[in-house]
Amino acid sequence: MKNFTLTGWLFLLFTLPMVAQESVVDRTLPEFNFSEAVFAGEMHWLASDYLAGRRTGSVGNEIAAEYIASQLRAFGYTPINDGSFFQDVPLMSVRGPKAGNLLAGKYNFNSGDNLLIMRGPAAQANAEVVFANYGWVDAETGHDDYADLDVKGKVVITRAGIPSDASQRGVFQGVSKKAEFAAAAGAVGIFEVYTLPFPWSNFTRYFGGDRMSLDSGAESATIPYGFIKAEEGFLPELQKKKKGLKGSMASSGMQVTRMTSRNVGGIIEGTDPNLKDEYMLMTAHFDHVGVGAQGGGAYTPVDSIFNGARDNAFGTISLLAAARAFSEVKPRRSIIILAVTGEEMGLLGSQHYAENPLVPLESTVFNFNTDGGGYNDTTAISLIGSNRTGIDEQVEVASAAFGLTVIKDPAPEQNLYDRSDNVSFSAKGVPSLSFSPGMTEFDDTIMRYYHQVKDNPETINMPYLKKYCQAFTLAARLIANRDVRPYWKAGDKYEEAGKQLYGTR
Repeated sequence: MKNFTLTGWLFLLFTLPMVAQESVVDRTLPEFNFSEAVFAGEMHWLASDYLAGRRTGSVGNEIAAEYIASQLRAFGYTPINDGSFFQDVPLMSVRGPKAGNLLAGKYNFNSGDNLLIMRGPAAQANAEVVFANYGWVDAETGHDDYADLDVKGKVVITRAGIPSDASQRGVFQGVSKKAEFAAAAGAVGIFEVYTLPFPWSNFTRYFGGDRMSLDSGAESATIPYGFIKAEEGFLPELQKKKKGLKGSMASSGMQVTRMTSRNVGGIIEGTDPNLKDEYMLMTAHFDHVGVGAQGGGAYTPVDSIFNGARDNAFGTISLLAAARAFSEVKPRRSIIILAVTGEEMGLLGSQHYAENPLVPLESTVFNFNTDGGGYNDTTAISLIGSNRTGIDEQVEVASAAFGLTVIKDPAPEQNLYDRSDNVSFSAKGVPSLSFSPGMTEFDDTIMRYYHQVKDNPETINMPYLKKYCQAFTLAARLIANRDVRPYWKAGDKYEEAGKQLYGTR
């Protein structure tokens, strides 16, 4: 044996953990031989003008779905839905009323200014306007904001969101239920006071045009529902008036169109006889926002297509890369590859799957989602939901194998965890997170392309896309190969849902 100096022994001592860590990564795996040219070709197709922004319900979205299904078929995946690679997602498209008005005492709200009517039929009423806290009812907890409040024949004003969650996710949850609760209590209309940390103009531009929701088979709402941008003194004054303010409401009504979009999925069986009945669900959304006014942002006659190269052709390509690699060398656990539609419309595809799973959720041990608004650091990936499910080490090892570092939960003020498809599964109790491109903050580099017509394939750093696909695939493999399944850290806000799904651990 060669004699070592003290310095040599110290070097060996402090590098042993790194050497050991690197040794667990098998560099003969398919992800170490990915082709940048393949990813570039997929990017130039999925984010091409031909697919016209892949808007949910559009021809371009359907073409993308067929492309993804053809890849899963070629890789040898089992169709997820009784012989089909598709899961129908029933949707309802709603166009806002041409005219609407709400009068409450001295306060006047008008469509196109400080009033956004999102759902409901044509209506006109002279009615008192009353405050109903969150306007929320929860039979399980006993919470009922209408229990001691007479709202019959009145217009209800509420706080935004639900009692336990005023974030974007809570607001979306409220949108799906509040009109129903108010109508059941006898109200003739309901409006939430807008408080989200986004400009009102962006909110109304995004939701003021055609909007989509999951189609429950019923009409969108039996009474007018929406949001108001209120002056600072409005809510305190309304809260003081237990009988409400004198007022009126009018709406020319919504135009409702029903349609169907599709999730795309396949399954590959794991190799470990003791673990193959546990499934890791890998997701990415393949939709974007469409063309022209649909996109909600600036466009010109020269370029009006929101191609969505970063958001989320980037993630879709990564999902297909992992699918290809797993078909060549299978992991220990079984893998569900699920490309979801309707994310940009409110996480609709993932929500529909979570409510109508094609593999039981209690057999689904983890959701590894990939999504992002862009990147400003090509030396890193971002982990949205770090230190919550116990898989950080696998992500760090996989990233390091391709020379990337890990940025943990960037831009916390943006609440990114609850803004992507992973949260549809978290809410059901499945440990979940998002693997995203490297981002340090929402700066000019991000906003230059985020939901802009400039987000084209020609602007993508292809060598970085390759590294990203490699790190995502290897991280997924290491997680799927763990001896111990991932689970929520104690105290996480989704831990209780996990206990209900899997039983007390």
